This record gives sequence, C-alpha cells and structure tokens, in this order.
Amino acid sequence: MSNYVLVHGGNISTDTWNKLSQRNDYPAGENLGEKIWKNTAAYLKSKGHVVFTPSLKDENKYNLSDHIQQICDLIIENNLKHVYLIGHSYGGMVITGVANKIPEKISSLIYLDAALPEPGQSLFDLLHLGGFDPKKTVDGEPKAYMEKLWYDPKKLETLYKIFIFCTESEFASVINLAKEKINTHPNKWRCYELTTSHIPQCTMPDKLNEILLQIGITSL
Repeated sequence: MSNYVLVHGGNISTDTWNKLSQRNDYPAGENLGEKIWKNTAAYLKSKGHVVFTPSLKDENKYNLSDHIQQICDLIIENNLKHVYLIGHSYGGMVITGVANKIPEKISSLIYLDAALPEPGQSLFDLLHLGGFDPKKTVDGEPKAYMEKLWYDPKKLETLYKIFIFCTESEFASVINLAKEKINTHPNKWRCYELTTSHIPQCTMPDKLNEILLQIGITSL
C-alpha cells in the first residue's frame, strides 16, 4: 500500500472536459477541481492504495504559497510518509514547493505535463518563455500564477523524479522547457510519453493509470 497525493492544475471547466471527452460527463458551466482525478483515484484505490485528491483553493484569491502550505498541511495532518506526489500542469509549481518544504515526507515527485520551474520563476514566467502571452492565455491575473517560487534545488536532488510528457499538449512549448532541463541531467529523471492532449485524465485515462501504478512499483 502506498500514499498518493494528486494535485490538479488550473481549475478547468466542465465545458472543456466534456468537449475533450465528447461526452456530457458533467453539467456545463462549472469547474472540476479535484474531480479531474476521479478516474485515477478510483483506479489506484482499487489496487489498495491510499489516495488524496485535494481541491486547491481559488487561484484568484489565494497564491502559490497558500497552495503549497495546503498540500503540506494535508500530508502532515494525515501523517503520510513515502508520498507519491503528483502535479498536473500548474500543479508542478505546487509539488516543487511542497518537496522543498518537507522533502523527508516525499518518495517520488511526478510531473504530469507540468510546470517545472527554476528557482525564482512563476507560472506566468514559464508561459512567457514558452511563447505565450499569459494575460491572453489565462483569464484575469490569478495570484497563484503570478507568484515566483523560491526553493533550494539541493533539497530535491535525492528524490525519485518522473516526468510524463503529453506529446499533443496545447502547452508543448512550455513543456519543452522542462524537457530541456531534464536533458541536462537525464540520469536523475525517468520519463514517459502519452500520445494525447494536456489533459490525459480525460483523453487517455487507462494508460495514465497504468503508468502511475507502474511508477509506484518501480520506485519502491
């Protein structure tokens, strides 16, 4: 039995999910939050694992530091150890910050088509470096996306790190920044690829679930 904490990215709309799935899985005009992990969480639980899928606080009212603390509190309050910490999209910012604060609690850092920041970068910085205009890509100016993340890379060096690339991602140019970083230290990473969009929880759930379960086995 392993402990999984799944951190979602931007709070995507049910409209986006329904369009990708070509089904009306959810009522229109709402946000998914932690429900983006519904299938994945059910699968991992069916294999006997403990799974947490917190909904991050409103990214417009709370900042990145708040989200990092939210996940740290969840791990500490539930006395979790050897955690498989998974971050999707913006969630990559969050899990990096969590690992910086409580590395002793983390077994593996798993980035799912996620932001992989350098110290001092924000999500908006990464979008800009990837050729996007953040203000046109994201509605408004969410506090969480504008805050820069300061962390000590040495605290993450000993952690088992995985990156899952979605080869048809809408944010490929941003994810390529992560690939460039990983290629400078390939022996410190294990990488997988999914031939799908930025939201594989919707478009390729079964394969994603298999990879996450495999990671849990091979990193023991």
